[in-house]
Formats: sequence, C-alpha cells, structure tokens
Amino acid sequence: MEKNNIVAIVGRPNVGKSTLFNRLTRSRYALVDDQPGVTRDRIFKKIVYNDVQLTIVDTGGFEDSSKDPISEKVKKQVEQAIEEADKIIFVLDARDGITPLDEELANILRKRGKEVIVAANKIDSSEHEPLCLEFYKLGLGKVYPISAAHGRGIKALMDEVVKGLPKRSEPEEEKEKDVIKVAVVGRPNVGKSSFINKVIGEERLIVSEIPGTTRDSVDIRFSYQGKDYILIDTAGIRRKSRVKEKLEKFSVVKSLNSLERCDVAIIMIDATEGVTEQDAHLCGYAHEQGKGLIIVVNKWDLIKKDQYKIKAMMDSIERRLKFVDYAPRINISALTGENVGLVFKKVDLVYKQINTRIKTSVVNEGLQEILRLHPPPMKGGKILKLYYATQVDVMPPTFVIFANNPKWVTSSYERFLINQFRERFGLENSPIKLVFKERPRRR
Repeated sequence: MEKNNIVAIVGRPNVGKSTLFNRLTRSRYALVDDQPGVTRDRIFKKIVYNDVQLTIVDTGGFEDSSKDPISEKVKKQVEQAIEEADKIIFVLDARDGITPLDEELANILRKRGKEVIVAANKIDSSEHEPLCLEFYKLGLGKVYPISAAHGRGIKALMDEVVKGLPKRSEPEEEKEKDVIKVAVVGRPNVGKSSFINKVIGEERLIVSEIPGTTRDSVDIRFSYQGKDYILIDTAGIRRKSRVKEKLEKFSVVKSLNSLERCDVAIIMIDATEGVTEQDAHLCGYAHEQGKGLIIVVNKWDLIKKDQYKIKAMMDSIERRLKFVDYAPRINISALTGENVGLVFKKVDLVYKQINTRIKTSVVNEGLQEILRLHPPPMKGGKILKLYYATQVDVMPPTFVIFANNPKWVTSSYERFLINQFRERFGLENSPIKLVFKERPRRR
C-alpha cells in the first residue's frame, strides 16, 4: 500500500487556505468566500504531485473568540489536523503582516516539531515580494511568496512540500468502483454529523447545537466490517425562502451535488418534528436522480416512549413519503448509538439491489406473467400491447419495454409495473426506471 502523505493547510481565517486547497486539488471542493470562518470541518482530498501521493487537508480558520461557541471546536480541529499531518503549509496574508493569531499558531507549530512550509499569500507580482520578509520573524524557516488565486509561486511551494517524501512505487489508480459512496443529507441540526461521528468512532466532524454548523460537503473514507465506504457529510438544507446568505446558497448547491455523486442517500429526519416538506423534497430529488435511498429517523430515543408522538411520526411518513415507500426506514439515536449499526446493513442491501442485473429471458418471463394476470387497460378504445423488455442499465436498474404505442401507457399502469418488477426480481428496496419505446416495424 502506498504511503498516505498528509499535508495540512493551516492559518487564521480569510488568508486564502481554501483558495489554495482548490488550486492544489484542481477543484471547487472547498467553499471560498470573503466572509471569515467559512471552512469549519477538515476537508480531505487526494492528489499526486511529481509522482508523490498526497492527501491535502483544508482546515477551519484558527481563531480565538469567546463570543463564538464554535471557535473553540474549530481550534481543536486545526490542532488535530496538525497532529495527524506529515507536513504543514502555514498560510499567511502578506498584506496584513504578522497578527497575534499568526504568532499564536506559529508557537503551536514550533512545539509540535512538524515540518512547516510557510506560504505568504496574496503576492500577485514580484514587486510585492518584499512583504514576505516580515514573516521570517516567526522562526519557521524560508517563506514562499504565492498567489493562491492566480497560481503564482505554487510550483516552488509544492516542490518543497514533496521534498523528501517517498514516491509511488508504481502508478496505481484508486478502485473507486469498489467503494460505496453514501451521502448523509437532511435539514440543519437533524444530527447528521453526530451520526457520522458515532459511525467512524472519532470526532472527525464538529457537532454543535447551532443549526448550520456544517457548511462544506466533507468526504470521509473508512472501512466498516470489512467493507469500504465514502461518507459524504453535507450542509443542512433549508427551505429556499430561508436561505438568505450567499454562503448558505452555495452550501445548498453543494448538498444537492453530494446527492448527485453518491450511490446511496441517507435522508435523515428529526423524530421530534416529523417529516417536513423539505424532507419530502430531499427524498424526491434523490428519487429523481435514481439513487439508493434510506430513510433514517434520528432522535428516536426522545419519542419512543410516547405512543402519540410515534403515531404522528408514522402518519407524516405515510402522508409525505409514500412515493418512496420502497426505501428502508430505520429509527436510530445518533446520541446513544441505538440501531446505528443497522444503517450500514441496509446500505449494503440497497447498494446490491441498485446494481442488480436481470437476464433478458428472466425479465421477459416476468413481463409475460404480469401481462397474463393484469393486462394493460384500454385507453380511448385502443389496446396497449407490450411485446418484450430488457434491462439496459443499473444504478438504478433501468428497463426498456417495447410497445405498440408508448403514449398509451398510463402513469398508474407504469407504477403498477414498477411494483411488480420490484416484487418479482428482488428489487424491493431499489428505485426502478422504465423506458417505453415503440417496437421497430418489420420490413
């Protein structure tokens, strides 16, 4: 196995850490905004530079403010990233000079004894390079002038970062196809980060009672009972009418993007509030994307002894989520760990079903049996005929059915066929897509 060289990017808020992260990973993976404190959790992404494999870690802004209850947790996250890193890029704002926070963080880095590469950011031209001289006072060695926004000085910086690190023995592409990508989505403060922390057994994500703590989408690779997963923790999605800050709009977009790139979506619902309209929209979006879907009702420990609240919860699921009745539902408590382990059994089950392939002969035998027991309804005095079918894709299982006139297929009969396919082909917990095409005319 190749060595996983971890490089953490640290610095106080708004010095350009996320801009540098995006530059190095050639992505828009981390949120970038002029507002300080945008990145809170650690964000990981693998890259290869000069044949050296690196894991770049973007961290929250290092700050010390007693007014903000989250700042102390962010600070601990930064310190943990420093502890785990093989090398550290210390980003400073060349235009601001040395600040008390820079000095405090420099003291921490010296005590840790890790190799530190100092990057003076926002040096857009050579005439600004003298601004770097002040940072030599921090006693951390050579200072590299860079412009993360424009790419200036990045090569020299990265050449220093990989110096002395082992190169890959041979090019080796990651087998992402064997890794199940699971997105955890839901409204703010529903317990997504608490759930992930319970699963992976460490405080990887910040947990707070303040809604909206997680703003970025954070990918976490881990193994659970011998299987590999990537957990995608996402920002809580609010109703659009309530999303006022530009930053939160970006977070919503990133959350929806997380649904698009996952294999299985865990939609987390607050048991104390029931299913909301926004929960239904999330399920609808995942359903439209053809993703595997699991409904996880969190905070079950708060209502499980109250039969009235349980009934209200069940009624809201029946009323609002009937269109995804194929999705498994699990009642959990992320706080106590109740039933958390069952979630991944369902993830494995759903993933297996959305990747199932059915032989064409089996599909047609099933279709003919369905037609024999339940013939298509007439429409306007015209008879719909379904001739044969074949599976053309997975994730979700997609079937093409050839008919005399696809326009005569009613939505109710299509739903009936989908339910019949689920029952006959062992796809009870999978979304299914049917495509109706006109049978080619014989010459």
